[in-house]
Amino acid sequence: MNPPSPRTVIPIRPAAAVADGELMVSMYEKQAKIYPRAVHGWFARWRWTMVWLTQGVFYGLPWLQWNGRQAMLFDLNERRFFVFGLVLQPQDLIYLAALLIISALALFFFTAVAGRLWCGYSCPQTVYTEMFLWVERHTEGDRVARMRLDAAPWGAEKLARKGAKQVAWLSIGLITGFTFVGYFTPIRTLTGSLASLTLSPWEIFWILFYAFATYGNAGYLREQVCKYMCPYARFQSALIDKDSLVIAYDTGRGEPRGSRSRKADPKEMGLGDCIDCSLCVQVCPTGIDIRNGLQNECIGCAACIDVCDDVMGRMNYPPGLIRYSTENGVANHLTRNAMLRRVLRPRVLIYGAVLLAASVAFVASLSLRKGFTVDIIKDRGSLARVVEDGQIENVFTLHIANGTEQAQHYRVEASGLPGLRIATPAELDVPSTGLGTLVLRLVLPPEAAAPYRGRANPISLEVSTERDGVVTTKNEKTTYYVPR
Repeated sequence: MNPPSPRTVIPIRPAAAVADGELMVSMYEKQAKIYPRAVHGWFARWRWTMVWLTQGVFYGLPWLQWNGRQAMLFDLNERRFFVFGLVLQPQDLIYLAALLIISALALFFFTAVAGRLWCGYSCPQTVYTEMFLWVERHTEGDRVARMRLDAAPWGAEKLARKGAKQVAWLSIGLITGFTFVGYFTPIRTLTGSLASLTLSPWEIFWILFYAFATYGNAGYLREQVCKYMCPYARFQSALIDKDSLVIAYDTGRGEPRGSRSRKADPKEMGLGDCIDCSLCVQVCPTGIDIRNGLQNECIGCAACIDVCDDVMGRMNYPPGLIRYSTENGVANHLTRNAMLRRVLRPRVLIYGAVLLAASVAFVASLSLRKGFTVDIIKDRGSLARVVEDGQIENVFTLHIANGTEQAQHYRVEASGLPGLRIATPAELDVPSTGLGTLVLRLVLPPEAAAPYRGRANPISLEVSTERDGVVTTKNEKTTYYVPR
């Protein structure tokens, strides 16, 4: 048996103190600032179309009136949500859950088909970053000018340009925060409170909080939100496959890359179509090089496509060196029609079927929704009691939520046991979008109760109301207890 080899011992000694004049070197790399270059093209116009569309809806919707009130209002104090003609009560939060599920399914479906379209064109982070970049370019200049300005010492011009940018950014943030709070407090009331300086502390807090979030995320964090904070980039790889439409660089056509004059023949030089201008990297808002392949930092904004097509046009080369395509499409040189035929594949069909089923169920549930809800609470202090003439009495409390914007008159009838009757008034008026409470005493004669003694018996409470000549009825099941 061989003797064990001696173990190597690495001694641990305290580090020497840093002498005067020496610098401590950090092992952590500082986050490099990205200076996206301005780009123009077909996809850039689409991005700005989505900016105008989404922000037009966001900023304009609170000012839209419907039936004399704000069309979209989430009134937390009164626990009512107004969505155009819909009035949703706390009991209707199931619709919010369903809407979130449908949104997630839609994200899965469109990602499987066409990658990160949401991120590139409609995500609030993308939209506000585009707006803040527009302000930055108009106050500090394009990419090179901004880099020079940041490197220059502070002076009057730098202070003026930086100050103008900050004022514009803060203005956008405050307007955004004010609009956001306007969805929870009627925006016309909120405007009056702002003019008279009578905003509540919570309103001030949420305006400033949302303004600061917009200012920080779109002005400074930018691509770091997409890279490190948003989980979507992490699980997109589980949603796409080799037939999903993504932004792709045609390696076979572009490599080997190299600079050349416009008149030079790249084939004679042994080069591909990529002239290695690096403009695709300069316009990327996340600072990646798409020529290295699809990366999780790519948000699918297509800025690299626009700038590359422009360069290809100047070089008299065909466009599409960087384009929307699929991994199989680039590798196998598939035509557009061939790639479209691969859209209907199992992954997409499953996502689409589940999304369609959830959407149909959601719409059907909303369309069949009654104009009121009923909650029945049985008196738990006394399940049953014997009253005059030996009658058996059960007490129920009905909470009726009127989900319409007109006052309603409700009637209640009881059924399920022979001889069962309501011994108290069984009618109730509930104001528009209000909540009414009705206490019912249900009695059963002793001779009718004899066969049901010692058990809880199912009964039905029918609540009905008439509106515009149409009677709406809801049957709520409960139990009637008869003691031994």
